[in-house]
Amino acid sequence: MDAPLILALGRAWLRERGEIPVEVVWVSNRALGLRWAGRKAAEGWVLLLQPKPELWLLDTAHPAWVRLQAEATRDSGKLWGPWFQGARLRAVEGDPRERWMGLSFQRRAITGRLETLRLAYQAIPGRAGIRVDGQDVQVPRLGLGSPFPLAAPEPAGEDPPPLRRWRERWGADIDRALAGEIPEVLEGEGGLLTRHRVWSEARAEALILGPAKAAVERTRQAEAARLERLGLALARDRARHQASLPLKRQAQQISAELYRLKGATREVVLLDGTRIPLPEGAQAEDAAQAWFAAAKKAERGLARLHELEAELARERAAWAKRAEREAGGLAPEPPSARQPKGQGAGKGSGPAKGKGTKRMQAENKRKDGKGAAFRSVMVDGFEVLIGKGDAENDQLTFKVADNTDFWLHVASVPGSHVVIRNPDKLSELPRTVIERAAELAAYHSKAREGGKVEVHLARIADISKPRGYAPGKVILKKWTGIRVYPKP
Repeated sequence: MDAPLILALGRAWLRERGEIPVEVVWVSNRALGLRWAGRKAAEGWVLLLQPKPELWLLDTAHPAWVRLQAEATRDSGKLWGPWFQGARLRAVEGDPRERWMGLSFQRRAITGRLETLRLAYQAIPGRAGIRVDGQDVQVPRLGLGSPFPLAAPEPAGEDPPPLRRWRERWGADIDRALAGEIPEVLEGEGGLLTRHRVWSEARAEALILGPAKAAVERTRQAEAARLERLGLALARDRARHQASLPLKRQAQQISAELYRLKGATREVVLLDGTRIPLPEGAQAEDAAQAWFAAAKKAERGLARLHELEAELARERAAWAKRAEREAGGLAPEPPSARQPKGQGAGKGSGPAKGKGTKRMQAENKRKDGKGAAFRSVMVDGFEVLIGKGDAENDQLTFKVADNTDFWLHVASVPGSHVVIRNPDKLSELPRTVIERAAELAAYHSKAREGGKVEVHLARIADISKPRGYAPGKVILKKWTGIRVYPKP
């Protein structure tokens, strides 16, 4: 936003609305909001710092206002409110050559004395900031964004390009344009404040609501893919367990005639003429025992699957209900219907302390505290984490990853540890996901320039690190090998 436009919008508001007092003030890490009092349809200014410094005029019920206000820190009202609540805007200072605007407010102190404050806004990209100073009263340091000097900037040299364009366009009416008396300084219809509100809503959609909606949609798609993937995994497990149930009937038949079938191999013939093939190399009594165990395991598995399928149905229903309720609106990220172990829905519930909390903290911090210890990429809905160094590899494998996650590393060659997240605790992952993660493990290793290499795949639970081992070095209890070409 150019300096002439900022100045024109501020002066137009003061001229048309008069000295309206501030009713509410809030401060987030990227904006300051001033809600003006005395109007049926409450309006407010947003002095935006990030992602671009701009001055917006919005209804306080607008989704962008609501979202930005929700980001405000809890103590911002306590710090800023006593100085601005009830204060009236008396003057708009500034120079059309500098992206700096000073808003002079006057408020009545508890002693009855009138006090003057100045809220200064520096709208320079990369150095945007806000500060408050008392003209005749001592104000504690209140600021936001990049700090800048107390005094208004002193323009030097020739006019900047924005002001030259304004002079070329408005000519002799340049003073009226800078005073906000010409609505055409903004595109649209109606007065300048009407155009400012419409323009602000469009900018809010582009800078705040649009990216937020896109992020929510990506989250929804990822969750839908996760639920679909989990449903397919449960269906495969059900089919596998149901295929083992008939073994119980065969084991019962053999056990009933074991007095004459004991020691038989390859195939047994029952008294009714039924022929039952036996596993290769297994005797009848051993086969019956193994079939009883397999059938019992299948029965337990089907009972657990029934619980998981019911939980999945509840989760899908919760998502469908939330999607219907939030259709057409901007919603925060929908929570999963599952609750981590140790959390409850009652009063005072919160994240469980202990291992989970430490893992969450370690997930976004390196061991030396300088940032993330790994890269994160998505492969067909699965999150793949790639370590950045030896110490970071240990942090990723033993602090971030869960026991049910999958782990990959190039065989006998230094390289990054690669972890495939497995929050649904699947017994096996899609082959395409494993192969892609193996390609990444090969690429982030010393074998990057070679040909086809072998990558070890293991569970985190099968990895250990004896005391005294060098950073990044581990021992695998069991693993499988995959041969792939390194690919970024």
